[in-house]
Amino acid sequence: MDSKPHVMCIPFPAQGHINSLLKLAKLLHSNGFIITFVHNKSTHSRILKSSGDSSLHDSHDFYIQTMEVDEGEIVPFSLATYDNMRLIAFRSLMSKLNDPSSSVPPVTCIISDFVFSFAYEAAAEFQLPHVTFSSLGAFSFMSFLHFKQLIEQGLIPLKSEGDLTNGYLDTPIDWIPGMKNIHLKDLPSFVRTTDPNDLALNFMIHIFQKVFQTSAIIINTFDDLEGTVLQAMAEMLPPIYTVGPLSLFSDHGSSFWKEDMNCLEWLDGKLPKSVIYVNFGSIAVLTKEQLTEFAWGLVDSEHDFLWIIRQGLVKGDQESDVVLPEEILREMNGRGLITSWCQQEKVLSHPSIAGFLTHNGWNSTLESISAGLPMLCWPYYADQQTNCHYVCKEWGMGMEIEHDVKREKVTSLIKELMGGEKGKEMKEKALEWKECAFRAIKEDGSSSLNLDKLVKELLQRRDAI
Repeated sequence: MDSKPHVMCIPFPAQGHINSLLKLAKLLHSNGFIITFVHNKSTHSRILKSSGDSSLHDSHDFYIQTMEVDEGEIVPFSLATYDNMRLIAFRSLMSKLNDPSSSVPPVTCIISDFVFSFAYEAAAEFQLPHVTFSSLGAFSFMSFLHFKQLIEQGLIPLKSEGDLTNGYLDTPIDWIPGMKNIHLKDLPSFVRTTDPNDLALNFMIHIFQKVFQTSAIIINTFDDLEGTVLQAMAEMLPPIYTVGPLSLFSDHGSSFWKEDMNCLEWLDGKLPKSVIYVNFGSIAVLTKEQLTEFAWGLVDSEHDFLWIIRQGLVKGDQESDVVLPEEILREMNGRGLITSWCQQEKVLSHPSIAGFLTHNGWNSTLESISAGLPMLCWPYYADQQTNCHYVCKEWGMGMEIEHDVKREKVTSLIKELMGGEKGKEMKEKALEWKECAFRAIKEDGSSSLNLDKLVKELLQRRDAI
């Protein structure tokens, strides 16, 4: 029987979560591991339909398995039901994998997305070590860890809807270890509720109380970027392995939408550092008014832009392509290209791209840092507010657009990024952070050394991390 360790990787079924864990799985596979990568059946079908990605088919020692789970809403109606539903599906899958007639060795370790609290019980039930994978950055991870204390101190839930606009969100939060200059508004968006029974808030508290039970935590980040909070986390959590940016280690990914390769040809015809790239990710939803304000802001900037407008980006348009008003399309006059999806890492590394107008999802933020690009930040949800704060206030490579977006502000920030003094400073900072990111993945870099350490631990100790 093959003596290789067999790692089961279970991502949360959202594109950013899947892609980052898939990159890690491919890295482990290249280091001698057998990998079983687990999708929801519906998620796997969707990815295959959109891309036919060969990396999502079984290959030598890399296997794709699916679990029959009805996801429903991202935040489930009942945490107990949610965990139990997945645990039942997981037991069925493990019975299949552990069948004596199987030619694949038994699973020796589970690596699951931090969202999946059921995996802790599953690992214990099957007497397997469990590792938590974080597709969040370390600052966001630490913020979530302290949601319970925010409630205990009476800071959340908010007393009324008025607290969203009366300055209450500017309340300093100066007691989270490793995090300076933070205010309530800079924490993940789930704090912005008046309901003590808010599902999302309580879901995250539930999840992050579980992480103390794991054997180790893997984070897609690098030490230079989030060193202060990583040091603080190391004093309170199981061993932490920073192995990012994963996008620089591996180009393996998958897509929920068919990728348009023609946009790269369009970029080939543009001058160096002349194009703004716009993408709000796979989850954000804009109103038609917000879409229109962004559109006019881009057009009025008089700079070229590539804008990803996926199906479902605009509220109420989930089943059809978004169409901008004719007046805006006329004004674009060849300076803008709109498409439904693209290979983002290739776009960001294209020499014509000057900056990234982004929702600040962690993958997008890290990919922009890796490409050395300044950002215009419009955070939408979850950890994106925290990422935006650090990009703009601490790392010096971004400027924020208010949630109530106005075309004049979009235009002025684009012009500042492209030709202003602040824009120049941001570009310099972005290049400095790019150097740090590449230094981390070099042979003697912090992330490479952590990856080596993780591999050795998994190879040498099959029964624990």
